[in-house]
Amino acid sequence: MPRLLLLSNSINSGDSYLNHARKWISHFFGSDTKTIAFVPWAGVTLSYKDYCYKVRTALEPLGYRIVSVHEVPGPAALIHDSDAIAIGGGNTFKLLKMLQDHKLMEVIRNEALVGKPFLGWSAGSNVAAPSIKTTNDMPIVQPVNFDALNLIPFQINPHFLDSHPGSFMGETREQRIMEFITENPSAYVAGLREGSALTVDGDTVELLGPNPVRIFKKGENPREINPGDPLSFLLS
Repeated sequence: MPRLLLLSNSINSGDSYLNHARKWISHFFGSDTKTIAFVPWAGVTLSYKDYCYKVRTALEPLGYRIVSVHEVPGPAALIHDSDAIAIGGGNTFKLLKMLQDHKLMEVIRNEALVGKPFLGWSAGSNVAAPSIKTTNDMPIVQPVNFDALNLIPFQINPHFLDSHPGSFMGETREQRIMEFITENPSAYVAGLREGSALTVDGDTVELLGPNPVRIFKKGENPREINPGDPLSFLLS
């Protein structure tokens, strides 16, 4: 069964990179994790080298060795041999295309399904879902399809926003998700607000952080689920 830590975002306003999630990450990986295979391919304007440096700066003080898939000749072997997997945020379409191009979809999925810890944030959380159809990103590249790793049976919308500025005349985030569930009536969507994360361990889902998660399903009114309240229905 998969063990997942899925963050909405990598940085809170006024904070340092991944700092708000350091305790969650340390608890999630624990002392048995030594080497983490990092996937920086969602980065677009940030080079993979610089992206990896940011992640190393944030996580190596916790005792983890970060090795990026772009640094090795065999990314699949790195995924297989590492103790854990981390996939960073950026553009979800770019990330999915790179995973497809490098034939890592099945490799990562198989490793995660047998229990290798999987950490994702933003785009990295999106690809844990059945598809990337609830991403907020522009399709700057064209992947083969929108099918993601399918490590969880529900969709995630990271960076979920409630606000709707008076001068903004486009659709709100909630309206876009309502469009999705209209066309995908069997799917749950978890609107994950900033500073929040979901952990999945077997048949248990837990919400971390100070904010509720907003749950969408066709035929049901959107509802707020607070930290500590049951969420395992998302796995049904």
